[in-house]
Amino acid sequence: YQTDGIWYRKTALVTADEYNEYIFVLFIGEKKKVIKPASRNDPKLEGLQVLLIDWINSTLKQEHIIIKRLEEDLFDGLILHHLLEKLGSLSLDVEKIALTESKQRQKLTVILEAVTKCLQLEESQLKWSTDSILKKDLLSTLHLLIAIAKHFQPDLAIPPNIHVEVVTIERTAKGLKMENAVEYITDCKETLEDQSNTDAFDELFTHAPDKLEAVKEVFLQFVNKHVGKLGLNVKDFENQFADGVILLLLIGQLQGFFLNLRDFFLNPSSETEMLHNVNLVVDLLTDEGVLNVPLNPEDIMHRDVKTVLKILYCLYSKYKTKKSED
Repeated sequence: YQTDGIWYRKTALVTADEYNEYIFVLFIGEKKKVIKPASRNDPKLEGLQVLLIDWINSTLKQEHIIIKRLEEDLFDGLILHHLLEKLGSLSLDVEKIALTESKQRQKLTVILEAVTKCLQLEESQLKWSTDSILKKDLLSTLHLLIAIAKHFQPDLAIPPNIHVEVVTIERTAKGLKMENAVEYITDCKETLEDQSNTDAFDELFTHAPDKLEAVKEVFLQFVNKHVGKLGLNVKDFENQFADGVILLLLIGQLQGFFLNLRDFFLNPSSETEMLHNVNLVVDLLTDEGVLNVPLNPEDIMHRDVKTVLKILYCLYSKYKTKKSED
């Protein structure tokens, strides 16, 4: 905006109290994606970081380089420079040491362009940028290192299925906009049993669509058998599961517990509230060991029939003999 002939840029300070420990400044039109605090402290994520730190330290042992924190030690390009020269014998036309931010940005740009070219990636495939690495973004740093490791040292035992909950905060002219999601950092690999279940659904959709309605009807009978006690009746397979409410109430009935109404949105009025519900569905089923197929919670919200079928199949397989209480 303009005052007394001087142009000013509006900023937004995201505070800890409002957004769960997220503290940074955003200008209008800018957005930032960060890992939620609970996911950041996940032992699996911490284990992945230890693995990558040990790998880098082992690779650069002869250079007497030791790092302790990925995002703090890799942001200026120095470690990345040494790592790429060691792993790929790449000769990068940049200074070894860059002290100023402008020099660091210039060096990082050259290094990341070399990575993109070497890994034969399209710009749309990149999950990092010069700006995000320079700003010590852990999520971007992890994506970058995983890509480098998979290309140059494919035998590195990177654990699969490591994912985090992220929130994207965007500053608009009307205020702050937040979107929650689940993002995979390492490959989503399935066990043989998972693959068998997934193949079965793929086969159903591709080669036996005439049987799809019959399968859906079986699952609807199963669902209504248990949520009917709550005065609910599900008829619309495509839409009634999208906000997560029916699934949460069903899980409560099947597992014999009362889900506190403060933990979810009984009448969600936005995609953010719907996403909260479906994330809770996946978390509950994962914690109880019921969910044995990988899936994206957002697919439930987006009315993906195959994803809903997978969830109902897992519940049906475990609880199909459970009798509804009178």
